[in-house]
Amino acid sequence: MTQPILPITYSLLKIDDAAAAFLRLLENHSVIALHGAMGAGKTTLISHAVALSGASDMVTSPTFAIMNQYRLGNGNLLWHMDWYRLSSEEEAIDAGVEDTIYSGHKVVIEWPDRFPDLLPSDALHLAINLTADGERILTFI
Repeated sequence: MTQPILPITYSLLKIDDAAAAFLRLLENHSVIALHGAMGAGKTTLISHAVALSGASDMVTSPTFAIMNQYRLGNGNLLWHMDWYRLSSEEEAIDAGVEDTIYSGHKVVIEWPDRFPDLLPSDALHLAINLTADGERILTFI
């Protein structure tokens, strides 16, 4: 598949185009750092991407679990992390974040700005920004 052209502006009713672009990016990148404010739709985008991949797993926010694992439709494992509630790098490491990032599986991290030193140098940084009219913009940062 070809690389998607970003930025993509979408509404929640038209999220599948953004989810398809997200999946294409995931094919070529092991770690995606997904930035965005609370309520921007980070978990919603990941949920639609996982469903679009053909997976039967139900995506839920890993805010309290820290990490969730899904099997994508192509058989690859995707780790979905949320670093919002982690209080320190030490806590993140103790939770297995580093081991998971370097496991060779696909990883998407919400709130990656909390511990940027734990991110690999080749992580792809994306942002979801909410517009005044309720649309989202998915872009590279």
